[in-house]
Order: sequence, then C-alpha cells, then structure tokens
Amino acid sequence: MPHMKPIHHPLICIGNGHKPPNLHKWGPGVRDLYALHYIVSGSGILETRGSILHLKAGDSFIIYPDTEVFYYPDPRDPWAYVWLEFTGDEVPDLLSMTQFTRDQPIVAEAPRELASLYPVAPNADARPFERTRAEAQLRLLLSYYLEYYPNETKIPAADYAVLAKQFIEHHYWKANLTVADIVNAVQLERSYLFRLFKIATGRSLLSYLTDYRIQRACELLRTSDLSIKSIAYSVGYKDQLYFSRVFKKATSHTPSEYMTLHREQ
Repeated sequence: MPHMKPIHHPLICIGNGHKPPNLHKWGPGVRDLYALHYIVSGSGILETRGSILHLKAGDSFIIYPDTEVFYYPDPRDPWAYVWLEFTGDEVPDLLSMTQFTRDQPIVAEAPRELASLYPVAPNADARPFERTRAEAQLRLLLSYYLEYYPNETKIPAADYAVLAKQFIEHHYWKANLTVADIVNAVQLERSYLFRLFKIATGRSLLSYLTDYRIQRACELLRTSDLSIKSIAYSVGYKDQLYFSRVFKKATSHTPSEYMTLHREQ
C-alpha cells in the first residue's frame, strides 16, 4: 500500500456575522470548529465544562470543537456580538499561545475595540484573492489576541527548536547570518538553546544552517538555470569557491557534478 501524506488543513475563515441585541440562545450542543465571539454591548452567560461564566461588553469568548456549550444573553441587558468561525491545523498552536483554554474560554476587555478587526468570511464562490485576504485578516485578528492575552507560561522546550528552525529557513540566504542572530531571534540563553536544539534535531544550529543551505542549493541545481555563482549567493555564500568546498563535503560532488547528475529534464 503506498504511503499517504497527511492532509494539511490551512487556516481558513468558515463563517462570520453580527448578532444584534436580542434573546437568542444557542445550545446545549457542540460544534466541529472554532467560533470566536467579541461582545460589542450588553452582557450574557456561557455555560461549559461545569462552569457558568458571565461576560460583558469588551469580553471575548471562544467555542472549541467538540466541547459542549450553552450560551445566552442576560435578559435584563441582552448582548450584541460579532463572531467568526474558523479552522485549520495551526489553530491549536496559535490558541495555546493565548490565555484561551477549554476550561477558561473567555478573556476580559481588550486594550482596544476588536469588533472592527473581525474579517468577512469568503463565500463559496470567492475568488482566490478574497480567500487569501480573509486568511490574512484572520491572522491579523488572532495576532491581537496573542498580543493582548499572551500565555505567560514557559514555552515548551521543543517550541524553541521550532522557532530556531523557522528563523534559519527564513533567513538562510543572508551571507552575514550568524548563530548569534538565531539566538537573539529566539530570545533564549545561548547554551540552553544549543542543548534544546541538539535534543530536538540531533544537530547543532550551525550544522542545521549549513545543511539547509546545501539542501536549497541542490534544489536550485536540479531545477534552475542559474549559474553556480548565483546559486551560491542565493543560499548565503558570497565566495563561490568556499561554497563549492562546503557543497562537496556535504554531497561528495562538486556543484557542477551534481548539476550534471541530477538536472531535471
């Protein structure tokens, strides 16, 4: 049986809306996606996981997939709110960096009004640029929740290695990139990051940077018509001769030999 790659679900807006003041209630029930709400005015109540949570204007609450909820307005001061439904593989990690949890799915009033940041979800027949724009607006909205309601607990050790890898993969092309730059970007004590990265990847930061540069060089040698000098510069090497030495040490071939052996027709 052939190996099947896991399906990646991008971050995407599913639906959105505005609920004016009324006595509408929802639940008890579960949803199969995330639903983020921002209370514009009034107040209401959210019941979930054995808790009764009271909310007011400026507060936000989120519904998690497959978590039973019951929410309804305060009959004496019914709330109005905006809401947004979304899903995607990145969502759990993004929310883990905020104060939202399944047991405590509310956050208090933000330093700024957030309703205007809620994007409009694209229609089923939306054009590609509209879907891309909606995703970008969703990321912008979530970035404010990350800023205003950060999870102050320590980032898991493995996440520091991920941050370091991401920084390398976004900046490998800079010839003046140093290990110190990576350490500063991750904002962790140098020797501690070295240990965490070695545990997570089996390699040092410098080794990973070199391997990633060579990996990218191999791709360009196979698929592009660039000169070896241009490829060297594109992956962070100003000196073509030095690049060739590093490349041969990593692959047992010179760049020219590799190009001849592997160039795609």
